[in-house]
Amino acid sequence: MSTAGIATSAERLLCYVIALWSGFFVMAIELLGGRLLAPNFGSSIYVWGAIITVFMLALSLGYLAGGRWSLERPSLQRLSLLLLAAAVTALPVLLFAGEPLERLAIAIPDPRFGSLSAAALLFFVPTFFSGMVSPYCVRLVVDGEATSGRRAGQLFFVSTFGSAAGTILTSFYLVLWFEVNSILLSLMGFSVLLSASGVLAGRRRA
Repeated sequence: MSTAGIATSAERLLCYVIALWSGFFVMAIELLGGRLLAPNFGSSIYVWGAIITVFMLALSLGYLAGGRWSLERPSLQRLSLLLLAAAVTALPVLLFAGEPLERLAIAIPDPRFGSLSAAALLFFVPTFFSGMVSPYCVRLVVDGEATSGRRAGQLFFVSTFGSAAGTILTSFYLVLWFEVNSILLSLMGFSVLLSASGVLAGRRRA
């Protein structure tokens, strides 16, 4: 097995931080998605079923794509660009969550398919890029066959822990303290800062 080229503990730690934050980001966006769709589609089991379906499908395809992309010149910089892409492609959530969703609800009155369409339009792409992060991180942190299982387990742990943290912090606290748009902007802003840190770290090493 060839190594991915992550030599320092600081670079490896940054990979873990990116994986943790990506998990946090996905679950926070998913929960906020329910709040954004509720005014036009309600908050029934149909709506949540549509949201969860879109996120699971996007993540599964992202896992496949991330694994394939990690085979070509894997680097911390390219990993950071995935995080940036997830943040940038989440911007339509801010731009189209108001009147456009109302128009979509009128065009597709069935709350099942209306919410499914809305969730796909708003959340599929950023969730897809977020899904690419974990397998790409695995490629970077695995430094040999002997440690591959341990490294992968650590990566899945921090990513899932981030998802749990994003779920409870968003649902228990953030939505009570801040407006949805403010939370979204903060999430995207932190992703951009973390991505820039990864790019700079990769450039220093190069």
